Amino acid sequence: MLAVEKEENTDFLEKSIHHLVSTGFEDIKADMEGYETPKSYVRKGNHTRITPDIVAFKNGKKYFFEISLKSDKPRLLKSKWLFLDTMSRMNSHYFRIITTKGHYKFTDTMLEDINLSNKNPIKI
Repeated sequence: MLAVEKEENTDFLEKSIHHLVSTGFEDIKADMEGYETPKSYVRKGNHTRITPDIVAFKNGKKYFFEISLKSDKPRLLKSKWLFLDTMSRMNSHYFRIITTKGHYKFTDTMLEDINLSNKNPIKI
């Protein structure tokens, strides 16, 4: 989810965090009030900040989670997902997408466009 959209979708972000807690994730960091903010990465070319929506640990392994909701800026979202996927693979972490009803088709199309069709989104 992009920074502009986070204010509008805090309810779904909160719902996603509760789902992760119930499935055994711990030490959750989220980009919203009440939680510690995950580490941000700065892109060299245009100095934009990339912050994962949720970072959590399970069984000693680090997971990056991105919320997938329909967006007006899919190109920016694709580059964020590609960066987080590459970063997670470089450091032997995991990258997952969380989506909800009404956004499945958008998510599948986005994943196919950036050749991440092997990722199965978590459907809440």
